[in-house]
Amino acid sequence: MTAGSIPEVLVQDHGAVRLVRLQRPSAKNALTPETVDALSSAFSDAESASAVRAIVLSGVPGAFCSGADVRIIAQEIEAGGGAAGRVLDRFQALSLRIVKLPKPVVAAVTGPAVGFGADLALACDFRVFAESGYLQEKFVAIGLMPDGGGSYFLTRLLGPARALEMLMLGSRIDAAQAVSLGLASSLTADKDAEAAALALATTLAAGPPLSLARIKAAVHENAAALEAALLREREGQLALLESADAKEGVRAFLERRAPVFKGH
Repeated sequence: MTAGSIPEVLVQDHGAVRLVRLQRPSAKNALTPETVDALSSAFSDAESASAVRAIVLSGVPGAFCSGADVRIIAQEIEAGGGAAGRVLDRFQALSLRIVKLPKPVVAAVTGPAVGFGADLALACDFRVFAESGYLQEKFVAIGLMPDGGGSYFLTRLLGPARALEMLMLGSRIDAAQAVSLGLASSLTADKDAEAAALALATTLAAGPPLSLARIKAAVHENAAALEAALLREREGQLALLESADAKEGVRAFLERRAPVFKGH
């Protein structure tokens, strides 16, 4: 971070609620490994802070998170030698940290929550959607698959048929659909999304922390099922990253053209 620049991850306390905000507006909050590490540290600090009872995850106005920075994916493919696996482990650890965190986490979704950004929103316990907010598991567009728990979260939340629709077609779920499907707790104006998420988190923060922690662990089976899903996604994603189709998908994305997939 240079002098006068804003931090890529802002951390603020609002009473017993800790706000964690992504701040890479020029990239629609796309994630680099360093940004992921900063988010992981923010959640780790929130877990150990006894005064913090709930967390809000948001992005600067206009975007929640547009997923992993595709330039990083291109570098992983080019680097080889296990680079992709090491980066993927850092991303997956963030999803797991949020789910295993014994405190409620509320996502304030404004604009795109795409790719790993969708997985990040789905890892949270509650989602407040702005009118511009949308979810899209767009991995398939570049010949890849979800790797942040998307196959786990969507199957549990929507059932296999609707999950396959989102994952295999890359279907976009807008804010109104997210509410109707039960993916969102509420719908607000864009300017009110973060405040609404903070209000919900404040209500949760006033609840019994031991009860909330036990409820969250019970719902996620102590995260054992997610860990197994992440392993399956890891194995699948690393195989796909070696494919010609994935290389073509990433090149096409960077060149702003339609990819031509050949099944190789």
